[in-house]
Amino acid sequence: MPGGRLTQQERQQIALGLADSLPYAEIARRLDRPTSTITREVMRNGGPTGYRADLAHRATERRAHRRKPASPRGSAPLPQPQGRDAEAVADYEETLTTVLMASGVPKMGARVLTGLFTSDSGSLTASQLAQRLDVSPASISKAIAFLESQSLVRRERDERRRDRYIVDDELFYQATIASARANDRLVATARQGAAVLGANTPAATRLENIARFLDFISESIVRAAEQARAVLHTKPAPPSDDPTDRPDPDNGRAGTAG
Repeated sequence: MPGGRLTQQERQQIALGLADSLPYAEIARRLDRPTSTITREVMRNGGPTGYRADLAHRATERRAHRRKPASPRGSAPLPQPQGRDAEAVADYEETLTTVLMASGVPKMGARVLTGLFTSDSGSLTASQLAQRLDVSPASISKAIAFLESQSLVRRERDERRRDRYIVDDELFYQATIASARANDRLVATARQGAAVLGANTPAATRLENIARFLDFISESIVRAAEQARAVLHTKPAPPSDDPTDRPDPDNGRAGTAG
């Protein structure tokens, strides 16, 4: 049933769909499941190339078994601020973590980012993160080290001299610029290889083309990030039921060309 746990047979169908290179949306349609359910199932069980139905089923049973005795405080999820549905929030956090992992963030780093993104303050201490995620402080420290290296979080000392880890409006801009700069190093290395391998050789041509491609991509990313930076500091407009009442992405500039 669409709202229940995946069965072993459904997991076998997922494995067959992945073997046939079907997109997650098509696998989900065939099983009458949300696409997010299939994405989460695959990414937490080896990814599209490592997914095994029997292993995934056993892993899920083990996780369920571990969770059952772990709630002596009460069966109900902890209350959420702003009147949020605790179960819906937990499901969304799992989905966001899965998507971040699919983008290349390690699992614990993805969980930390999700915790920060979904907190209204966007700022938590190591102990708050450890309590929220039910992991050791050492796990938090290792995840934070990775996230800081990617400019995905920043730290500040609060009035009690505790490190607070923050996601704010500038971090996505800074992370995007850092990603472009990482490309710059690869561009320089590719061109170095082209020189070593000799001009006009097939290997040198390949490396030079890679360098030109990445160089163009980096410039485009930086330019787009600078143009879009203001978006990070604006509040979204309230939704409108009128499809014609939508903001012009060119801010009205399209009609001034010529």
